[in-house]
Amino acid sequence: MKTIRYGVVGCGYFGGELARIVHSMEGAALSAVFGGRDAAELAEELGCEAEESLDRLVHRDDIDAVIVASPSHLHYEAAVKAARNGKHVFCEKPLALTLKDCEEMLEASRECGVTFMAGHIMHFMRGVKRVKEWIAAGEIGRPLVCHSERTGWEERQRVVSWKKNRMTSGGHLFHHIHELDLLQAIMGPAVSVSAAGGNLAHQGEGFGDEEDVLLLTLEFSDGRLGTMQYGSGFRWGEHYVKINGSEGAILLDMKHSRIQLKNRRGLLTEPLNYSEEEDAERALSYEKLDGGIVYGSPQTKLPGWLTTVMKLEMEALRDVLQGKPADGSYGSLFDGSAGRASIATAEAAMTALHERSWVGINHK
Repeated sequence: MKTIRYGVVGCGYFGGELARIVHSMEGAALSAVFGGRDAAELAEELGCEAEESLDRLVHRDDIDAVIVASPSHLHYEAAVKAARNGKHVFCEKPLALTLKDCEEMLEASRECGVTFMAGHIMHFMRGVKRVKEWIAAGEIGRPLVCHSERTGWEERQRVVSWKKNRMTSGGHLFHHIHELDLLQAIMGPAVSVSAAGGNLAHQGEGFGDEEDVLLLTLEFSDGRLGTMQYGSGFRWGEHYVKINGSEGAILLDMKHSRIQLKNRRGLLTEPLNYSEEEDAERALSYEKLDGGIVYGSPQTKLPGWLTTVMKLEMEALRDVLQGKPADGSYGSLFDGSAGRASIATAEAAMTALHERSWVGINHK
């Protein structure tokens, strides 16, 4: 088994854990980390080097692949420089904050002959994989209309995170792009979108400038539809995806850690995560989180359900880099289609919001 050597860009909440995972994973080794005030401490913990710059990291001969887990507005530079220096790239969601940047990142990887994987982690959740199986098996017939909510309320922050500003995170829709990706994985790429929303309750000191209410309507091929509610301006928080088909329906209920299938045979309920402990842990987290953003630190211990899927994600990346074919359900993460479709639709949605019109989506 060839050992894949990694460099990590971004040493915060997610980046730090991804570094720990590849450090301990069979067939993988961590060579260096870069980015953030905690890089030196993380390097000391894991016995690797802390690089002084992005350029130095991507030029290292002992790195085969670069994991990009920096704040969203920094993804483009890290991914392009890594690819152009012959490094495979794993990039956290959202891949970029504009479709132009996203396309240039993917093109750089293709031109340089390196693998690019999109970090859309929901694909590795047990419940999501099961939902895809149900749909592929025809359990709900043809999916016709879907609805997603990821809502909650956020109080004033002592320090405003980069996650709350459009210039650095892209805003709520880009930062929480998971459900937009999932709906398109199930329904196919959306062909047009309309949107309403605004910053209704989170203005002034202690808040960012992103929209705290976003209401989207998506049109898919053959007139099929989807709707979405996003934001931190909802006192009654929800987190779920519903898919209604010609023969049944599915509920992916993140808040209560369960998935449900309803069709002519009745109602089937299964767990969302890989163990009862993980289901209980996730359900309990919503009593405090209520759909808002997680403000973790490099010292914060990630929940077990999240580290489980992060490990599966990193194992999938390692396997492909070692020459194994990508699992069929993950193919869109490696061919660029999932990442590009999500950014194209998110960008079109924000254009629709500001133009107050239906906007066609540029899928090539």
